[in-house]
Amino acid sequence: MAFDLIDLPYADDALAPAISSETLSFHHGKHHKAYVDKMNAAIEGTAHDDATLEAVVAAARGANAGLFNNAAQTWNHAFYWHSLTGEATAPSADLAAKIDEAFGSMDELKSQLKARGAGHFASGWVWLAEKDGKLSIEETHDGDTLADSGFNPLLTIDVWEHAYYIDHRNARPAYLDAVVDGKLNWAFASENLARGSAWVYPN
Repeated sequence: MAFDLIDLPYADDALAPAISSETLSFHHGKHHKAYVDKMNAAIEGTAHDDATLEAVVAAARGANAGLFNNAAQTWNHAFYWHSLTGEATAPSADLAAKIDEAFGSMDELKSQLKARGAGHFASGWVWLAEKDGKLSIEETHDGDTLADSGFNPLLTIDVWEHAYYIDHRNARPAYLDAVVDGKLNWAFASENLARGSAWVYPN
């Protein structure tokens, strides 16, 4: 079974000026699509042909680096698109309470997300995640993912350079300011918290 490149859940210009339509055309239409295409080529005719994406990620971890990277990046990018929105959103009462418990306030959470993203060495991802009822900020490097971890990821921010270079050049902090302050999808995070288990790739 071939996996589809998911559609963006908003118009190409919905995230501007934080993330431009030009960035989305390259990031989604070329980078994300390449991961999907390479993964599909790698699993065709194998035991993974009828598996879920999450099962492919878990099976490939530590066993097939090429397949793992492409499968994990397929999942990460799909989750990232849903972690963003052009609409104003707010956390549910449950999520807001857990944010206050873990970080003291929404402002402090945002400050820590920006700091962790700016300080992350080289490529990777910064996540707001939940485990055992507690929220934390997690980081994964390169193509690694929380899809098959013990965490329930709520949101992610891509800190690979291709996520922001067209719009912000090498100023990763400017990208993080724009995304964290105005484009994170707190409704999506609230849904992930309420479900209590990791998001499943829609295919």
